[in-house]
Amino acid sequence: MKKILSALLVAVMLLSLCALAGCGSSKTLTLNVYNWGEYISDGSEDSLDTIKAFETWYEKTYGEKIKVNYTTYASNEDMYAKLSSGAVSYDVIIPSDYMIARMKDEGMLLPLDFSNIPNYQYIDESFRGLYYDPDNTYTVPYTYGVVGVIYNANVVDEADVGDWDLMWNDKYAGEILQFNNSRDAFATAMYKLGIDVNTTDKAEWDRALAELKAQSPLVKSYVMDEIYNMMESGEAAIGAYYAGDYFTMLDAQADGVDLRFYYPERTNYFVDAMCIPSCCQHKELAEIFINYMLSEEPAIANAEYIYYASPNSLVYESEEYQEELGEEAMEILYPGIENFSELYNAYAYQNLDSEMLDYVNTLWESLKIA
Repeated sequence: MKKILSALLVAVMLLSLCALAGCGSSKTLTLNVYNWGEYISDGSEDSLDTIKAFETWYEKTYGEKIKVNYTTYASNEDMYAKLSSGAVSYDVIIPSDYMIARMKDEGMLLPLDFSNIPNYQYIDESFRGLYYDPDNTYTVPYTYGVVGVIYNANVVDEADVGDWDLMWNDKYAGEILQFNNSRDAFATAMYKLGIDVNTTDKAEWDRALAELKAQSPLVKSYVMDEIYNMMESGEAAIGAYYAGDYFTMLDAQADGVDLRFYYPERTNYFVDAMCIPSCCQHKELAEIFINYMLSEEPAIANAEYIYYASPNSLVYESEEYQEELGEEAMEILYPGIENFSELYNAYAYQNLDSEMLDYVNTLWESLKIA
């Protein structure tokens, strides 16, 4: 009995010493975030490192250390393939609208607890209740934007710009970049031809494929993030990409390169949103992270750094943000925000059923091996 009491006394003393010495304080939580490349303020060029800022804020607020493992993907399809394999686990992802709809239908997303995301109140009403999440159950909009055409005015004649035809102009053979993902690449042809990008008519997709095959001899390369260096350096002169990325390229363009931008009449309107995948290991922590990213300082820092339009009123109503971007950027990034939902409903990608997705992927593979 005395040995038992002595052992208990020693245990109590050890626990007391541990408490005084801060035992357990070295435990570090881990949050796995999976996002697009070049899609967050990372501390470069005197920007706020929003990941490190979150880690610091979390420890100060909750008294626990946290480490954010932040990795990136190049396309929605790459992200989907990795998650659907079941070989990985992420806590926060930021897919685009049509991919959100697909993942929701396949049970790959968890509903959010908005009591942990009070900053959701700052998301503009125009970005709520959209088709991919009509009941605002799974998503918090992160950015939105419109696809346009970027061109080097030192190579391209102004008389040739204005619509999708520029990307099929044989005058610029070997200077043209095309998207390296099926949905965006097909969309350029479908908008050009006046085809509904969400059609289930296979004959219409065949028409778009023929248009892409006609373009193929003119294409220098099929790209995603590679477009940055190729346009900035002058290695290529024409490419369709997201409006926000134009300004990133503009900041880094080489001497002798004069990058400019325009919106074709018909083009893609998109929303990228923060979601929690079903493989999440730390749901409440993920929701705290999402809420933090909606707060004023990181939200403005992200919007300024990546040059994508924000649906967050703390950002687009900020005078500091408006002054930092300048009039031209604000006009390009926020075209008719009050009419966004109308334009979005007309031109945004919607999820295709599995039969159509398989058909589109087969067409895409036939283009790439041609």
